[in-house]
Amino acid sequence: MRCKPLLTSALSIAGAVVAVLSGAASAATVTFTTNNPGTGFGGTSLTLNSSSGAAATLTYAAAPTATVGTPSNVNYGIFTLACVGCSTQDLGTGATFNAFTFDLVIQDLNEGGTGKFVGSSAGGTIFSDVSPIMLSWAPTSIGPGTNGTLSGTFGVSVFSLNGLTGIVAPNSGFMLGQTTVEGVVVENIPVPGSALLTASGLALFGLLRRKRPSA
Repeated sequence: MRCKPLLTSALSIAGAVVAVLSGAASAATVTFTTNNPGTGFGGTSLTLNSSSGAAATLTYAAAPTATVGTPSNVNYGIFTLACVGCSTQDLGTGATFNAFTFDLVIQDLNEGGTGKFVGSSAGGTIFSDVSPIMLSWAPTSIGPGTNGTLSGTFGVSVFSLNGLTGIVAPNSGFMLGQTTVEGVVVENIPVPGSALLTASGLALFGLLRRKRPSA
């Protein structure tokens, strides 16, 4: 008759272990910035000028340093495409951008790790109402740990972004010509398999004690 309390105790302990593990994997906060040395077109400049046609610019502005809960959608910065001298495509005055690359350096201010996303574009000819410019990013995910880092570690943080960023036309959007670089920040906290085995083992121990004949 003493087996039932033992089983109850074992299951309670197992439940407590699982609860602790669940708590360890709960939401956390991450502070990060993209306002870092090395961020820019070719890793050097925040403004790219058109190569021919009307004078046009593609400019990047880093998002303010942010502290976010996880998981969360985030803003890594904004591209602004501007061309005062461009007409609509029907009227025919546009600007052409040669192929280019853009380095987006991100720093985890909690852990101190830094990493880099590289966007590649074939460029293209824009008009006031048309933009074919696309950025293809690689890698699309940095972290956890030293995965994709330039230096340091991201700990359990993982920074991801969309594989493609389409630059909108100069006359597009509430804020004209602005495109947000969108991404996601998560915390990758694995649940140790040995701890789960401990929890299940405690419950099994209780069952075995219940079936064990008394002396």
